[in-house]
Amino acid sequence: MGTLKNHVQLIGNVGQDPTMTTLDNGKVLVRFSLATNEHFKNSKGEKQSETDWHNMVAWGKVASIIGKHVGKGQRDCR
Repeated sequence: MGTLKNHVQLIGNVGQDPTMTTLDNGKVLVRFSLATNEHFKNSKGEKQSETDWHNMVAWGKVASIIGKHVGKGQRDCR
């Protein structure tokens, strides 16, 4: 059977400064929250907005880049 891969792109705002962790095996990971917003009209035609929060984790070189260049409030996509 072939390898299946999913690709998701989230565009939103960083909710907290990333926290970088180095594991015992030397691998680096970074964690941060990302808020995405959906805008729509309800059944009455009124504009509504809904925010979803995503817990993000990145590893290795990508984690190092995020740790150095991404901060709370920034617009980000992953």
